[in-house]
Amino acid sequence: MSYIQEQFFDIGANLTHKSFDQDINEVLKKANDVGVKRLSITGSCLEDSIIASEIAEKYSSNCVSTAGIHPHNAKEYSPELFTEIKSLIRKEEVKCIGETGLDFNRNFSSPEDQQLSFEAHLELSIDMNVPLFLHERDAHEKFVEITSAYISHMPKAVVHCFTGNRGALLKYIDMGFYIGITGWLCDERRGKHLEDLIALIPLEKLMIETDSPYLLPRDMGIDLSSRNEPKYLGHIANKISTLRTESRELLFSSMYMNSLDFFNLKI
Repeated sequence: MSYIQEQFFDIGANLTHKSFDQDINEVLKKANDVGVKRLSITGSCLEDSIIASEIAEKYSSNCVSTAGIHPHNAKEYSPELFTEIKSLIRKEEVKCIGETGLDFNRNFSSPEDQQLSFEAHLELSIDMNVPLFLHERDAHEKFVEITSAYISHMPKAVVHCFTGNRGALLKYIDMGFYIGITGWLCDERRGKHLEDLIALIPLEKLMIETDSPYLLPRDMGIDLSSRNEPKYLGHIANKISTLRTESRELLFSSMYMNSLDFFNLKI
């Protein structure tokens, strides 16, 4: 019997981060060697979205990117700047709008600026029929209020790096959102509650991500000051497999195919 390597899709990797400037080729090779065959590079501001698209273009066989303004950067939003985001969305390698949403945990941008930027992204996704990469932290009620006004017209959307409670998860599932799970699940300090929620996510809506270089899984037994990388995605997948009833083969295959479908990609 021939061996078929497990395949993974990292739906959220911040490869525009300066820590990847010198070795991104090696980072992608190491990831590919352990089955991370596809990645989406996250855009969090105009500059990063441009760089993400350039990386995705250079490594087009296994990378795509997103373009958008993270809620932390929402104060930078303007109609003029957003015209440039819209231009990026037209590029072949840019498959998703975002990262966008609400983050009331730190409020690096005011809630008012965040809402203005968020709604512009939602309207653009509907206008261009492009999927959404969504961020929500400590802002569930307002997030639901805003998206509910658009949900009947919205294309596919993922709530990435889900860290919320049972009620929030069930609401997002009810609204039809995909759910992205990160190494937060592997953090015994703040992610323990997620262990009881993983089984509630419909198999067809479950995807995984590293959020590199952030959120290095704490239970891997390596230096926690280390940079997280896409090559560690399989660790998150394995953790999820211990919390669900499907076979590993079905689980891993479904998460991979969900991700291809979400980004409108072929095998």
